[in-house]
Amino acid sequence: MTDARPAAGSPRELAAALESTGYLADDGLAMAAFLALRMGRPLFCEGEPGTGKTSLAVALAEALQLPLIRLQCHEGIDASQALYDWDFPRQLLHLRTLEAASGGALDADAAESSLYTERFLLARPLLQALTDAPCVLLVDEIDRADDEFEAFLLELLDENAVTIPELGHIRAATPPLAILTSNRTREVHDALKRRCLYHWLQHPDLDREIAIMHRRVPGIADDLATQVAQAVHVLRGLELLKPPGVAETLDWARALRELDRDVLDAEIAAATLGTVLKYREDLDRVARAGLDRLLA
Repeated sequence: MTDARPAAGSPRELAAALESTGYLADDGLAMAAFLALRMGRPLFCEGEPGTGKTSLAVALAEALQLPLIRLQCHEGIDASQALYDWDFPRQLLHLRTLEAASGGALDADAAESSLYTERFLLARPLLQALTDAPCVLLVDEIDRADDEFEAFLLELLDENAVTIPELGHIRAATPPLAILTSNRTREVHDALKRRCLYHWLQHPDLDREIAIMHRRVPGIADDLATQVAQAVHVLRGLELLKPPGVAETLDWARALRELDRDVLDAEIAAATLGTVLKYREDLDRVARAGLDRLLA
């Protein structure tokens, strides 16, 4: 089978391609993504919320000029939501049309076989990824799904294929580049991790976070970007219920730009803290710690 996926020549080239989309990957992440692409293996990205796991898949799709197909996991998700389902209303309408056209002489076997065709198949993200590959398949927050779905996903990723009883075996001509993310709300089973390449994403260091702001918030002043990044790093050290991720950093920077601010002071920090903290308890904790601490 020929691999028709676009390929970067090296981890450095892939990092440069990602950077062109506004995503700044460190050397370790660029290496993991490059190997997943070249080896045809899923990449399992784990880390705290807001470290750029989901954004990586989006950036890879843009950098490689591939469609992005996203499956958002949640408690109770099953195969009909993730793989395929049948369009029952259309099937029923079709059956009634056949009955009317036959004048009551409907052939039951022929009618049944006409109901289960691709015409009435509703392809969900996993089936779309198999049929539309090459593509980037994002399986987001796999830790939210239950054990049964994880086992089902394991089989599909192993074979890059699925059997639909009414239609037969469907295999991807080119395996999708699968990115699985987890916020580690529960441990994902070893069986799934063993079939993936693994990378733990951390919050960016200060310099990288400043660089991300300059890429994603055009026109932000150097001093403001530095102050915001330093304040966010202080917040992450306060044992908050939800430490701010990069998305919150960018929201804060954009809010300050909308207010035409080039400097972060205690007054404006207090007024805009809701862009970066999303729990009352966290706001209270920061207030007790003192806003001046953020600006030290």
